[in-house]
Amino acid sequence: MTRSTTTVATPNGSKYLTQLSKHWSHRFPDLTYTAERADIPLPGGPCILMADAKALHIVIDGSDAQTAERLEGVVAEHLRRFAFREDLTFDWVREAG
Repeated sequence: MTRSTTTVATPNGSKYLTQLSKHWSHRFPDLTYTAERADIPLPGGPCILMADAKALHIVIDGSDAQTAERLEGVVAEHLRRFAFREDLTFDWVREAG
């Protein structure tokens, strides 16, 4: 397993978490979310999003490093689409586990 984490500075984390969760809820019926946390069962590993007033915190547990990197891109790409008025920065940190 490879864990990827990032903290994205934004006052709109809860909004983006909710938008992404609603967008993916039809594709991943086991997805659960509140305004502060989403648990998304992505193929290749789960993704957890946590929002607070200043940031969106993302944790991805990929089955391996290559999968974690791919999921980082998928999650970031979708969030950038929802946040088109902001320039979100994703500084991923990977840890083998």
